Amino acid sequence: MALDQAKKAEIIAKYARGENDTGSTEVQVALLTERIKYLTEHLKTNKKDHSSRLGLLKLVGQRRRLMRYLKKVDIERWHKIKDELGIRN
Repeated sequence: MALDQAKKAEIIAKYARGENDTGSTEVQVALLTERIKYLTEHLKTNKKDHSSRLGLLKLVGQRRRLMRYLKKVDIERWHKIKDELGIRN
């Protein structure tokens, strides 16, 4: 399930680097993290939902690639987003 518009707008407003920023790396990572949290909770109750499990693994891989890029480009922003979202290395 996708995030509802209010929750998505709240996340974008919190992590945006400017007023019209909707696609920076930090925003993308925050949105992916929220979807990952939702799917993780879903899979705790629906253990046999293998298609959602595969989707979760794809999201985790995408977030990992974005975090690797952010670490390479700007280590300060990487540390900040990692600490705020509680993402492990």
